Amino acid sequence: MITASLWTWIVISMALIATWTALYLSRRQKLAVLAHRHAVPARFEGYVSMRAHTKAADYTIAKLAHGNISSLFSLILFFAWTLGGGLDALDQLVRMLEWPEIWTGVMLLLGFFLIGHLLELPLDAYATFAIEAQFGFNKMTRGLYISDQLKQLALMIVIGAPLIWVILSLMQSTGSLWWLYAWGVWTAFTLLMMWVFPTWIAPLFNTFEPLADGDLKSRIEALLARCGFKNNGLFVMDGSRRSSHGNAYFTGLGNAKRIVFFDTLLKQLEAVEVVAVLAHELGHFHHGHVKKRILTMTMASLFGFALLGWLAGQNWFYTGLGVSQSSHAMALLLFMLVLPVFTFMLTPLMNYFSRQHEFEADAYAIANSDGNALSSALVKMYEDNASTLTPDAVYSAWHDSHPPAPVRITRIESLANGLGSASAGQGRDI
Repeated sequence: MITASLWTWIVISMALIATWTALYLSRRQKLAVLAHRHAVPARFEGYVSMRAHTKAADYTIAKLAHGNISSLFSLILFFAWTLGGGLDALDQLVRMLEWPEIWTGVMLLLGFFLIGHLLELPLDAYATFAIEAQFGFNKMTRGLYISDQLKQLALMIVIGAPLIWVILSLMQSTGSLWWLYAWGVWTAFTLLMMWVFPTWIAPLFNTFEPLADGDLKSRIEALLARCGFKNNGLFVMDGSRRSSHGNAYFTGLGNAKRIVFFDTLLKQLEAVEVVAVLAHELGHFHHGHVKKRILTMTMASLFGFALLGWLAGQNWFYTGLGVSQSSHAMALLLFMLVLPVFTFMLTPLMNYFSRQHEFEADAYAIANSDGNALSSALVKMYEDNASTLTPDAVYSAWHDSHPPAPVRITRIESLANGLGSASAGQGRDI
């Protein structure tokens, strides 16, 4: 039988283990990067300059140091909110308004998110205006940064408040199976946001222009036709407005799917390389990776809501974490705070499957474009984004959703060479 004191010690232990693991892995990564800082790996000699390699090492170490501070700050904040009485104090403060229970819960959750966002803002600002700026990546002005933060807070209220109200209403009025109805609402909301995001939310932060007619667009359209991929347009995003990092992504569901290229990426890569990168993304759709991830998240959230449904009725769940008065809103808050402490150990498993998906997408890209172009594109992206080429194996296995650079490039070139001239010719015809 779980008691309040036992629950307290379980959570304390798991939180400390998670933080220690993060710091340990960070140290391993730092030592691995430092050990290879003064020499470009033989595999990348002639492709990556010594200056770029050193920059990537220093950038990686700077981010690791910032990550360590963030981990410790998150641990302190977690204990301050729970055992330190922060949530209990905030709950009592909100109850002084004497609003109806559901609206009291909405205010409690919004207040928690707002305070948490403000407390973490200095670390985020430092990462943007110190680390990113130091290495030449940040292009964001302070005015734009403040504007982004205000827009995010506005969206949190406009979108978050109604969602919280609906879930709290279900918790209050639908009996012991409220968690099943709440899961249904959450699933529908998630799918709706995936459909709405590219059309209504993303344009609040960035400008999206249709990809201009020309050789690149013709090559891409030929690839899409060959792969049988339907989309709602090809767009270029003004990523350079905020950062010099390059990227490309798919967004949306069904007929709302969009293919988006950062303007920085188009400046970094040749047309044949952009097509190869896009072919990789198409590989994810060909193999159903997006659907599998949605299904996995849906099933995981079902288990999570079922677990929350049980925990919400256990007094020790509240008192063991420093909360004197139970409520539906407090159950949601405590669950959101505690869940990452336990699911942290699942990270390497989730990333393992993600890396397998990346290998499958790479193989699809090689079969439908130029494998050598994919390899050269990735090398350029590693260099331009200052990604380390010498990660620690254990750190990478735990944290990285993509395979390490040496492993991935070697595999791509092996597959490309195995396909021989047919693959190369296919790439030239795009």
